[in-house]
Amino acid sequence: MRYISTRGMAPRVDFEGALFSGYAPDGGLFMPKELPQLGIETLRHWSTLSYPSLVKELCTLFIGPELIPRDVLNDLIDRAFRRFRHREVVHLSRLRNGLNVLELWHGATYAFKDLSLCCTAQFLQYFLEKEKKHVTVVVGTSGDTGSAAIESVQGAKNVDIIVLLPQGHCTKIQELQMTTVVRENVHVFGVEGNSDELDEPIKAVFADVAFVKKHNLMSLNSINWSRVLVQMAHHFFAYFQCAPSLDTHPLPPVEVVVPTGAAGNLAAGCIAQKMGLPIRLVVAVNRNDIIHRTVQRGDFSLSKAVEPTLASAMDIQVPYNMERIFWLLLASDSQRTRALMEQFERTQSTSLPKELHSKLSGAMTSESVSDEAITRTMGRCWEENHYLLCPHSAVAVSYHYQQTNRQQPSLPRCCLAPASAAKFPEAVLAAGLTPETPEDILALEFKETRCTPMRKGDDWTLMLRNTIEGLSWQQRAQS
Repeated sequence: MRYISTRGMAPRVDFEGALFSGYAPDGGLFMPKELPQLGIETLRHWSTLSYPSLVKELCTLFIGPELIPRDVLNDLIDRAFRRFRHREVVHLSRLRNGLNVLELWHGATYAFKDLSLCCTAQFLQYFLEKEKKHVTVVVGTSGDTGSAAIESVQGAKNVDIIVLLPQGHCTKIQELQMTTVVRENVHVFGVEGNSDELDEPIKAVFADVAFVKKHNLMSLNSINWSRVLVQMAHHFFAYFQCAPSLDTHPLPPVEVVVPTGAAGNLAAGCIAQKMGLPIRLVVAVNRNDIIHRTVQRGDFSLSKAVEPTLASAMDIQVPYNMERIFWLLLASDSQRTRALMEQFERTQSTSLPKELHSKLSGAMTSESVSDEAITRTMGRCWEENHYLLCPHSAVAVSYHYQQTNRQQPSLPRCCLAPASAAKFPEAVLAAGLTPETPEDILALEFKETRCTPMRKGDDWTLMLRNTIEGLSWQQRAQS
């Protein structure tokens, strides 16, 4: 399996090359050159598999045994999921009024990022140990990616991780999950800015190809292909759990509601669709509605500012994985994808060509959800089911309630739940409900913290470069 850049100006790479790259050298994102097509018999067989087994099947298709032999790959994935709290790893809760909630948050940091990052870290360690290499991982986070990335590599001898978090824009728990990991290889910066602003120094550093190569830099944000690959399993599992029967021809469709900010889970769903999974995608966003406007009107342009919402991990203006979706819908036309994305980067605004907009609105529908609708949804779900939703999950469930209120026949529907309500007590209180906080989260309050400030007026790019150079120097001194 070879991977090519969505912008078509970078050399092809194998899975290992895509894993270690993050952005392609031409500024694009890596995608498989060809997508395997899954027939009905394969889908029927996969419908009997557990979530970890689905991950193994998907990874086998996209990694290849010459890079990681199948038995080793299986062991790495088993190891990745060993610390999950639920024996199924991912669990479907069937609630009243046809509400299906797929809980993706049973990992160490109570968020869906644990699923893909645990696997990605195992793949990373496998290649690093094999080649006796060291990498420095640089991650920008809007809340959950940072803690899951730290959790997946903390204490690793061959990985240093630098995380930039938006000070005051995450919940207190999200921040503590990052700042309380006082390990030699973990370096956390608190940035006086939002998650889009902190992405700028990271993009600037990765644009310097010689610097990236010299210091063995990589990213674990959802630009990383490995994360999108594992996230495809959410859609397959959701489909198999909610499809009424797989004995009909053609297979029955299922609607999957994807709450998103950077569109990683959405890109994973579009790829699964292209491979033959009969899902209909609904993308649900908060008031930061660039994806909603793009789907509805073809308006791919930034708003004046990021709007803080209760679903804070989705307070993102630049949904970088949309580039993968455009490329897919443009039939892998990298020239047109490059022109579109370069115009967006130049002017922060572009209108999709008519044909592309038509394909996008045919591939998915969309909804934008207010804070008021989030708290109302959380309240209703508690009232009807005694089930606490996190605000991001409530963005998806809000769409479900809108549809059921119309009392029209609809497809079976599955709402992806990206995080546990335990991480968002402020939102639970705003909904007039009582937070339920597990012991390990309560314990964070009493731990030592470590976080370096990046203040307004500081040169963030220079600070980041200096930190990376310092870590490289330390690494050379030790080896």
